[in-house]
Amino acid sequence: RAHWLSLPTGAPKRVAVFYLYPTEYVAQAGDPIIGPVNDPTMMAGAQVAFERQAWAFRTFADIYAPYFRQADSAMRAAMPQKEQDKVVAGAPTVDGIAAFEYFIKHYDHGRPFILAGHSIGSNVMANLLAQYMKGHPGVYKRMIAAYVVGYSITPHYLAQNPILKFAKGPDGTGVIVSWNTEAATVDGTNPVILPKGIAINPITWTRGQTVASAAQNLGSIELNPATGGTPMLNPNGSIRRVLNLADAGVNKTKGVVICSTIDPTQPPYFRPGGFPQGVLHTFDYPFYFFDVRANAHARVEHFFASHKGF
Repeated sequence: RAHWLSLPTGAPKRVAVFYLYPTEYVAQAGDPIIGPVNDPTMMAGAQVAFERQAWAFRTFADIYAPYFRQADSAMRAAMPQKEQDKVVAGAPTVDGIAAFEYFIKHYDHGRPFILAGHSIGSNVMANLLAQYMKGHPGVYKRMIAAYVVGYSITPHYLAQNPILKFAKGPDGTGVIVSWNTEAATVDGTNPVILPKGIAINPITWTRGQTVASAAQNLGSIELNPATGGTPMLNPNGSIRRVLNLADAGVNKTKGVVICSTIDPTQPPYFRPGGFPQGVLHTFDYPFYFFDVRANAHARVEHFFASHKGF
């Protein structure tokens, strides 16, 4: 139990979510690149990420989230891409797949499920999809969708894993959904994307380059700077919704989603010492939070409508 961030109790919902959080381990001087599974800083950061990302699914699904060993992002970013891939393929992926197998065996009880991740969590999720699903077609049939957000899914990856498919619209099931968010002003390299990434628009859930306006966005979340960026709550405990904040347009050349309606020079969108100005990585979920919720719920309903055995 101590190695799980979230284990639901009570009457089970009809759908489960398996969630892997982004990089929250920060190595200090002399620390290894891979941190322990019970690193206190990582565990605290994982809770913040859980609320601003995985809470999108909490209204209709039970969310299961293991702690997993992570690589320090600064140390990893200094490596060539192949070395970065090797590091993530080690302990982080070993832990992610082991936890998923445990989830399937002990917690899921044959329910349809959603995979959700962000950043290194999505990198691990991409490895899990590639390594596990091929040998477990019965499990893969129960996958409603995989929200592999904040990590690039490329044509090369899909060619290597032909059983996997990228979403083309708002209601497909058994599909991968992915995007990385940038401001229109990014003029350098984005350290969190790969060349030729595929992106879906998180407002319209299409892959075309037509821009969806901020008015079309179902809602972003208001973040509380005093708690590290957890969602602000209404008196009834629901998440405070911000309308007309973020638009979204797919840029196929860069393989990203462009948000042009915020000021990328101002906090919280830019912090000195953080991501390069205009790289909106940490807002991939918060900007489109209520769109993610509505889309995931729609895919759930479509799954049950088209899979009569559940």
